[in-house]
Amino acid sequence: MVNDNGQCFAVFFNPPSPDQTGSHSFPEVEQPKEESAVVMSLEDKTRVIEEYRLKDGDTGSPEVQVALLTYRINDLTGHFKTHKKDFHSRTGLLKLVGKRRGLLNYLKNKDVQRYRSLIERLNLRK
Repeated sequence: MVNDNGQCFAVFFNPPSPDQTGSHSFPEVEQPKEESAVVMSLEDKTRVIEEYRLKDGDTGSPEVQVALLTYRINDLTGHFKTHKKDFHSRTGLLKLVGKRRGLLNYLKNKDVQRYRSLIERLNLRK
């Protein structure tokens, strides 16, 4: 800032202390919910793993991974019915679809019979 004599000086703003604000208080900010509609609950995740696993303790087979990705993709497509302009989540959806496509290509090249049974169980091809 410049004073009447043409000299420059700095002005620092210090926010008021709580006792200076008087009766004015800031509104409480709502905390985000712990789970949103897009996040998969633990019960849903274990149910999907139990259904698509090949043996006990199997969580990383392509069948389980594709089933989990399909569940998340279906949840996100429902999310977009109400949030049409959520383009950042749409980018995440496209990444999930690409990851699922890669896993399906891997499974198709490795074992066609497992690929066909998984496609049928997940109702991916119409």
